[in-house]
Amino acid sequence: MQDNICQQLSDRIRYLREKHELTQEELARKAGISTNYLQNLESDHPKNATVITLGKLAKGFDIPVWQLLKFK
Repeated sequence: MQDNICQQLSDRIRYLREKHELTQEELARKAGISTNYLQNLESDHPKNATVITLGKLAKGFDIPVWQLLKFK
């Protein structure tokens, strides 16, 4: 189950980044995280994201955290 959640989050981050027309570098800069870490979060085998990282990504997208976690 944990792997499924990580993959759903990975897909959601990538979807939102593309919807906001941001490159990985742009989103990483806006979120205050490294591009390498963002690349890992969007990969086929993402690491677990911390709550702090989720907050930073939501801020980078200018959305509330719950929208980042809105899986289908």
